[in-house]
Formats: sequence, structure tokens, C-alpha cells
Amino acid sequence: MEERNQWNKDPKWDNAIELLKQIAAKAPLVETVKWGGPVFTFNNKNVIGIGGFKNYAGIWFYQGALLKDSHGKLVNANEGVTKALRQWRFSSEDEIRENEKLILSYIQEAIDNEVAGISMKPEKKAAVHSAIMEKELADNASLAAAFAKFSPSKQREFLEHIESAKREETKIARLEKIRPIILEGKGLYDKYK
Repeated sequence: MEERNQWNKDPKWDNAIELLKQIAAKAPLVETVKWGGPVFTFNNKNVIGIGGFKNYAGIWFYQGALLKDSHGKLVNANEGVTKALRQWRFSSEDEIRENEKLILSYIQEAIDNEVAGISMKPEKKAAVHSAIMEKELADNASLAAAFAKFSPSKQREFLEHIESAKREETKIARLEKIRPIILEGKGLYDKYK
């Protein structure tokens, strides 16, 4: 049995996603799979992604905040978290078919912005410190050596996981849980890839 696209866990959107992919294929984009779903790139830059959710199928524009959106189709799916990403949601295949030309014009504008070098850069995250983890690394040389082998972003994931807990007991419990993962050389979220 074929594994379901991570961005489409509900089979009711299979046809809608296929239709969106066919529309995207009319643009000068390259289809790839990233994070378990279809992503279309231009010059190796992510331009759009396609997926199915509980109540809609959608196309998202990685630099959607920079599109004119004169038809008011785009929404910020995660206000306060996503800066550039915008979604266009569809409730039916008919709605997608009716908007095909407009979808292609939005895609073309996104490509034009990419060609012009117009993009929002992600903000640098502040360094994360964890007194609990620092003490553990100082006391456990094998853990410190294993932790040092991770990229800075993987190290950040572990530290944020610990420090996002409110209670000290929870922070300690999280450290206990991730210790064997670190020693195995696995990233915190590797099991989801």
C-alpha cells in the first residue's frame, strides 16, 4: 500500500491535490517532495506547496506575503508565527477549476518575485540556553560528545524542547527522555522524516 502524502492524510482531497499539481505543472516549476509532500521550486527555491487538510485542499506560497493578492484569496494559516507563507484554500475541485487562470497568475507572480530576488528572509533566532542541559553535558562526557556532533539547528531543537516546559520537573523528565536519542545520534524529530 502506498504511503499517504504527509500533507494529505484524508483521501477525499486526492483528486483536488492532483488537480492543483496539474495546474502547477503548467508553470515553469520543478516538482519535488519535501517534508512528505509536493513542493514546486524555481531555481531550487521553494515557490509553492500543495496539501489536503481536514476541511480544505490548499496551495501555499512560500513568499505569499509579498504577492499583491488583489483578489483577497490568501490567508495566513498561523498568524504571528508565519511571516511570508500564505495559503489559498479550496473547498471543492470545482472551485479549483473555476480559479485555474487566477491560480496560474498567482504562481507566475510568485515566480516573477523569485526572479527579481524579492523575498522575506527568516529572522535569526536568539540563542537558547538550558542550565539543566549544560549541567548534564558537563557531567556526562559521552553525552557531550554525542551532542557536539549535531548541527546547531538540531542542538537548538533539543534545547528548545527542554526549555519550552514550564515546570522544572517536566524539564528534567524531557532531558531523561531525550538522553538516549542523543546518544544514538538521532535528531529529536528524525522519526518524522
